[in-house]
This record gives sequence, C-alpha cells and structure tokens, in this order.
Amino acid sequence: MSWLQPKLHLKIAQKQILTPGLVQMVSVLALNRLELREMINQEMVANPMLEEMTDESPAEQDYTEETFIKAETEKVPETEPANPFDEFDINSFFNQYLDSGGGNGNGEHEVIEKPSFEKFISSPQGLTDHLIWQLSVTVCNETVREIAEVIIGNLDENGYVTASLEEIAKNGNYSLEDVEEALATVQEFDPLGVGARNLRECLLTQLRALDPQNALAQQIVSECMPKRPLAASEEEQQSAESPLAKLLQSNQLKEVARALNRPIELIKRAMEVIRGLDPRPGLRYNKTQARLVEPDVYFRKMDEGWHVFMNDDDVPQLRLSHVYRKLLARDAADREVRNYVKERFSAALQLMKSIEQRKHTILRVCQCIIQRQEEFLEYGADHLKPLMIKEVAEEVGVHPSTVSRAVSSKYAHTPQGVLELRSFFSESVNGPEGGGMSLQTLKRLVKKMIEEEDTSHPLTDDQIAKKLADGGIQVTRRTVAKYREDLRIPSTHQRRVKA
Repeated sequence: MSWLQPKLHLKIAQKQILTPGLVQMVSVLALNRLELREMINQEMVANPMLEEMTDESPAEQDYTEETFIKAETEKVPETEPANPFDEFDINSFFNQYLDSGGGNGNGEHEVIEKPSFEKFISSPQGLTDHLIWQLSVTVCNETVREIAEVIIGNLDENGYVTASLEEIAKNGNYSLEDVEEALATVQEFDPLGVGARNLRECLLTQLRALDPQNALAQQIVSECMPKRPLAASEEEQQSAESPLAKLLQSNQLKEVARALNRPIELIKRAMEVIRGLDPRPGLRYNKTQARLVEPDVYFRKMDEGWHVFMNDDDVPQLRLSHVYRKLLARDAADREVRNYVKERFSAALQLMKSIEQRKHTILRVCQCIIQRQEEFLEYGADHLKPLMIKEVAEEVGVHPSTVSRAVSSKYAHTPQGVLELRSFFSESVNGPEGGGMSLQTLKRLVKKMIEEEDTSHPLTDDQIAKKLADGGIQVTRRTVAKYREDLRIPSTHQRRVKA
C-alpha cells in the first residue's frame, strides 16, 4: 500500500500571469465612454486620493510615486506659516474614516433611514406585470385565478404558453376543465393573442376579436396553420404543412383562390387582414430598452487630412488630492494611516495610468482605421474596404485582442453618422480585376439586385452569382445563398409573385 503514501514533487514551469495593474488596464480599455464615466465616479467615491480636476487645478506631469513624494517634500519649507489644515487632528480624522466612513465624533454612528431611489425611478411594465394587473381586476373564482397566475408564469417572451394544459393540471392537481377556463380568461386579456398555444390559435383569437365576420380569413388561418407545438422541429413543421400553406408561402394567390373556390379579390383582402395581425403579441411588453449611445471619438476632416479626437465631454479628469499627498511627504500621520494613504495613492496612480493608456490605444487604433477607410468616410458604405483586426494590430504593434477591446461597444461620430467602430472591419472577397471587396459591400450588392428584380421572374442564386462574375466578383452559388440567408431574404420560389 506504499503507493497511497503522500509524496512531494518539484516541477519547473513557466506561466504568464497578469498583474493586477495589467488586469485593470485591460478592463478599462474595454469600457465605452458612458461606462468609463460611471467607473471614474465610483472610484472617486471609493478612493479619497482621487479628485476631479477643475480649470484652476494644476495638471499632473508624472505618474510615479517617487516623483510626487520628492516634489512634495521639496515644496515643504523648514518653517511653514500656520495652515488651517494643521489645526485639526489628522489621526482622529483618518481613524474615523478607516473605521466605517462616518460617525458623529463620539464613536457612535447615526443611522438615518432614507427612502430607496428605486421608489423614484420608473421602470417599464413587462408582460407578466400587465397580465397580473388585468387578472387582479377580473371577476373569477380563486381556483381559476390561481391557475391563471400559473399560466401567466409559463408564457414565453412572445406571449405563448410553453406548458401543456395537461402538465399544468397534473402539477397543480387541478381539473382540466378549470385549466381550460383559466386559459380562456387569460386569452381575453390585452394584448390580443396572448396565452395561445400555437400560431394558429394566436391569429384566430385576434381575428375573432377584431374582425369576427371575416370567415374567409379565419378559414385561411385554420387550414394553413395546423395545430402543432411551437417547439416542433423544422422537419415536423414542414411535414405538417398543408398544400394550401405551401401555396401561400410561394404567394400563389390564384391557386389559393381556386382551392378555396373564392374570388381572388376576396383572397387578397383576407391576406391583408391576416398580415395586419401580430404573431408575437408578447413582444410589445418585452421590448429591449433602447440603449443610449454617445460617440467615444470624432472623425473630422481638416485641411491636412482626417483626424481623430476623443470625446472627453462630461468625463471627469482625475488628479491626485493635494491634501492627502502631504501625508506621504511628512510625518503627519501614524503608521496605519500612512500605509492606508500610500495604498490608495498607488491605486489612484494605476487607475490614471490605465485611463491614459486607454486613450492612447484607442487613438492609435482609430488613426489606423481612418487611414484605411478614407473613401468610406468620404463617399459612404459602398466604398468600405476590407479590413481585419489582425491587420490593425500588426500596424499598431499590439495583440489582436487589444484591438478588439479597443473597438468593442464604442462609437465614432463620422460624416456618415454615428457608427460602431466594429463596422469599419469587414472580410475580403474577390473583387473586380482581383481587387479586394468588403463582405458588407458584396451583401449590399446582392440585396440591391434582388430589390430590383422582376417579382414575376425572380433571380435564382445561380443567376446572381453569374451577374456578380460578369462584374469581376467571383463567388459561388452556395456563397450567394449564404449571404441571402444572412440578409433574411426568401428563396426564389418564395419571392415569386404570380399575376
């Protein structure tokens, strides 16, 4: 059993470990302007060594601890005039600060209960809140109300029920009749179509409420959209499609009219009504809030060419507190206070270095971008050139991940609008006469060809590839099909409109 005895082994290995300062520098680089401003404000609250630089504040020249201490020591004369700063007990002040950050001077901390800011900030009402409120003012028995709450809790973001009625009845020990009554109650709520189990039920619920006399529209929905769960696989959905549904997908309205034995004018009117319905009623209350975007940089053209400027408006400019720096140059505090101030001093210097390095890196990356994309800035999206992150990294002299962080979630104010910095990067495809063309430009060409096609004879992927080849752009049919799918453009068969 000697193999179970513990043993010590020596092993030599090389590992690359990021220092805390480097980790902070990487994190700061990834912040956009709004996030940087918020982070600086938080750091100024947490670190007393940091303060915002004003117009009257002298600018700091060097970010080294030794330089600061030496400069402050040289500024201290042998005999100083009376200073109000020296009239209070520094040790007592810092001991109170280190203990808890506040007090009444006697070691007792006054607790003042204040209302939460959450009470003053309005938040958008979600789908669940909207339905629960309607349920609270609905007259029904307690069992149905309880089941309705369960159903509301089982709705997805589109407003569809994700659990079957049998599961709800079994898990809650309810009768199936009560569950069906609760579902009918929820389906009467706003928005119309919520609580449906499939697309067919969703659209029929809306039709019965908005246009109950339109029997033709209800017939089309009933026959074209079979009862199938939303989670059905693509193969199951295709196999469940009726012949009438396939005719509608290919927009063959004449064949639909012939199949239903109705005039084509009535079919067109019914289709207009159906297109006006909402297949995802829950999204109205589950929309992602618009994100505030402010440009991090400005691209401006001057007499000597294009230039990059950082947008530093409303971003606090930091400096080290003159009052606290004196504690490092004199024996004005005990050892504990001095160590604390020195620690905060080093953290403040590192943060200021990280912010300065962030600015330097972003400016260098953006300068490289405008050198490559001058035509895009001048003439628009059709003149975007291929540009890879690796190319910029090699020119700037940094790792590609550094460039990726420098452009992540950041925006530039340009003559073409406020654009995300990532939009200046694009893959290359074989362009005219062997020249490079950006992938985004090629996709716009494909989209433009399809928009200008004859809808009665839409272009096939082979025809689009041939047209591109005639223009000197060599791509395969499979590539065209992939770009078309990326642009969410239907196939040739689905785009065809028969007169």
